[in-house]
Amino acid sequence: MPHTLAEGGWVIWVIVVTSAVALAVFLERLLQYHRDQINSAEFLNGVRNILKRDNIVEALAICDATPVPVPRLVKTAILNRDKGRDAVREALEDAGAWEVPRLEAKLNLLATIAQIAPLLGLLGTVLGFVEVFRAVQNEGLNAHVGLLAGGIWQALNCTAAGLAVSIPSYAGYNYLVGRVNTIVLDMEQVSSEILNIVTVQT
Repeated sequence: MPHTLAEGGWVIWVIVVTSAVALAVFLERLLQYHRDQINSAEFLNGVRNILKRDNIVEALAICDATPVPVPRLVKTAILNRDKGRDAVREALEDAGAWEVPRLEAKLNLLATIAQIAPLLGLLGTVLGFVEVFRAVQNEGLNAHVGLLAGGIWQALNCTAAGLAVSIPSYAGYNYLVGRVNTIVLDMEQVSSEILNIVTVQT
């Protein structure tokens, strides 16, 4: 590894930094989605039972105690329950439209890293071969193989490093998108159910 970094030129250090950013984003989003995804059916059943007792304060307190997307949608529906079905539906749509971008935050950064890492590797490769041809130009046909090896090592190391960052970044991005889609699906199902619950309650 130290040899790879030493022989990769300055481009490989850029790739290393992007890999660290990608890892940090992936772990932060993974932990966030783990917190955001709850057992929505169980939560909704609890809220339903409380609302049946007309205990609005307790229902809102339960929502506040779990500050993640599904409880926030449920709280929105409860707060707008007296405004009619259409108003509740509109409030839920607005709340959902606010939640989705928050869930998708930073995913574009991970996707960008997955796309540019191979290009950075290609840049390092080109710069490596530039060094090779410069050595050939300066030394002619008598250029020592050691002069050529440095540029070739830089080219190969940068290519490998770019791919090594891009592949897991892209896989991680797709995995996180799947987690987001699961949470959004839960939000849609809960929105439909809580809409029926609060409108029946009223």
